[in-house]
Amino acid sequence: MGNLPKGKVSTTSLHTSMLHEVLPSSTVGSEVLLYSYHRSFNGFAAKLTKDEAAKLREKDGVVSVFRSQKKQLHTTRSWDFMGFNKKVKRSIIESDIIVGMLDTGIWPESQSFNYTGLGPIPKKWKGTCQSSANFTCNRKIIGAKYYRANGDISPYDYKSPRDSEGHGTHTSSTAAGGLVSKASLYGIAKGTARGGVPSARIAVYKICWSDGCYDEDILAAFDDAIADGVDIISLSVGSFFSSEYFDDTIAIGAFHSMKNGVLTSNSAGNSGPILSSITNFSPWSLSVAASTIDRKFITKVKLGNGKIYEGTSINTFDLKGKMYPFIAGAAAPNTSQGYTSEDSRFCGPGTLNETLVKGKIVFCDYDSDGTGPAEAGAIGAVFQSGVYKDYVFPYSLPLSNLNLDDGRNVLNYVNTTENPTATIFKTNVEDDQFAPFVVSFSSRGPNPATPDILKPDVTAPGVDILAAWSEAVPLTETKDDTRIVPYNIISGTSMSCPHATGAAAYVKSFHPTWSPAAIKSALMTTAFPMSSKNNLEAEFAYGAGHINPAQAAQPGLVYDAGEIDYVKFLCGQGYTPKQLKLITESNFTCSEETNGAVWDLNYPSFTLSTSTGNSITRVFHRTVTNVGSPVSTYKVVVNAPPGLIIQVQPSVLSFKSLGQKLTFIVTVGAEIGNSMISGSLIWDDGVHQVRSPIVAYASLVE
Repeated sequence: MGNLPKGKVSTTSLHTSMLHEVLPSSTVGSEVLLYSYHRSFNGFAAKLTKDEAAKLREKDGVVSVFRSQKKQLHTTRSWDFMGFNKKVKRSIIESDIIVGMLDTGIWPESQSFNYTGLGPIPKKWKGTCQSSANFTCNRKIIGAKYYRANGDISPYDYKSPRDSEGHGTHTSSTAAGGLVSKASLYGIAKGTARGGVPSARIAVYKICWSDGCYDEDILAAFDDAIADGVDIISLSVGSFFSSEYFDDTIAIGAFHSMKNGVLTSNSAGNSGPILSSITNFSPWSLSVAASTIDRKFITKVKLGNGKIYEGTSINTFDLKGKMYPFIAGAAAPNTSQGYTSEDSRFCGPGTLNETLVKGKIVFCDYDSDGTGPAEAGAIGAVFQSGVYKDYVFPYSLPLSNLNLDDGRNVLNYVNTTENPTATIFKTNVEDDQFAPFVVSFSSRGPNPATPDILKPDVTAPGVDILAAWSEAVPLTETKDDTRIVPYNIISGTSMSCPHATGAAAYVKSFHPTWSPAAIKSALMTTAFPMSSKNNLEAEFAYGAGHINPAQAAQPGLVYDAGEIDYVKFLCGQGYTPKQLKLITESNFTCSEETNGAVWDLNYPSFTLSTSTGNSITRVFHRTVTNVGSPVSTYKVVVNAPPGLIIQVQPSVLSFKSLGQKLTFIVTVGAEIGNSMISGSLIWDDGVHQVRSPIVAYASLVE
């Protein structure tokens, strides 16, 4: 995936010629050459056998050949929670910002994408709209395309940029949706829904379908988005497993977008809280974890004896306090199908006796999607489980999830009462005093490819987020659920990523010439610090902290980096000059002098690792650029817990002009047991506090 060839060369013809050299057939048609990437970078996707791919891999000019993989898709309150209210200062050019959304498409009729009041489409836009009988663009959604190289589109999908999943509509409205008052999910979480940059434009690149998101389509969308003129790319998609930087299409696409001045915002992944589970971690992209906001959804259960228990869920149904017969799933096995009470206690599909359960509330010993009780005709369900309850789901019937202690008490009531009854109340919204903390599912660091670069970079709201939804898909996947909603509440790093995207676009609107690294630095160094009291994994959970969009537009100093900095870094990581030359335009030669030590990449965080029980010292070289007051003096403030020694030279940085760059050296010594130690370095001029985390840890790999 290198640069475009120089001169008037047909890239497609070049790709076809390369395929002719490895294919036995004399013709290379569209059934073989799926995509020729030629607008922003040089590469192609083709159908090849294992042997043909091996032959192609040996050809001169080929950087890498890898098999296409399928990837997975990883609000009314969230922006206010961050101190980013509706009256925050706005840039006069916000409406010229174009946010590229690579996702499942979009539902254009949503009120979040109303284009009233928006002016003409920005002149810099070079993209197109794949209009169809059921899809047109407007001054808000200024471009839209869909990608499906294999041409196999299921009847559940639209052969257009229209969203049949809901995910892309949700992320697009979170990043750049307009203001919509009185938005809610059946009255729950009612308020004004809005994106981070409400007047920005949206360019839609539909890469994900009901069966997932494929590598060849992802790269084609990157190729187009960069050439089309987007300012920010948002991608709430990730691999099932981590891979090397240039075996990963998202890292490849993000590298080329970085080269062209476009920051890629990525979701960290939903495989937490396992350490090193993060799947999007390239240093040239922004990796975003998911955390809570200051509200939680409580669904109460009242028993016939008057006792009330608090569970969690999103219950949109109102039983109006009516008491219903209450039965334990274990007491209603579907024996006609061979199930016993040991099966029916978990309430799986088909395990319950419909005659015994119909019209009753059923108690279940497991947390599931509620399909079993719903199909058996239950009026509601009460679950008990020991799984994490820091995020919630809607269900197709009244339902509440209890913890094991409360569940034990409720089950005892059901089993010892002659005619047990219960009711389930509609969900209430309550304050969450512990917010923000990183949610359990959010993928954690450390970085699996480069242990001494901290990942994730930041965290953002990703739990129980209300945003626009596709009206082509029911609220739940239960077959009899026909509820169609314009706004839905869902969770994921897929939801936190567009919050960071919106924040990055907000910064870009004030500083249109800033590099991707500068924007990323602004988000990281102004982030709200977080505490390991709520997340034992500390920076491996939340990175530099929780994004603070309003402050990020005025960071004071930035840690800037460009293509050459990342090339030096890749040299130091063992990539060969041949690979680098073909990936970039430069004739850069790796050598001992130019191999970039990972500790010298101009990153806004500092990380060092060693094996368990060892002490370690590392030296970091950093350069900051003044973007605050022309004449300013910054003094260093170091926070170092026991076991961590941090020295900074010089300890004072005096700037005389905007854009001036000054360099400093940080020496970090650490005594590491079998865990991690973290501190921070802050440059403070009395107005700006430019904060970077410093993390030392025992590596998982000896």
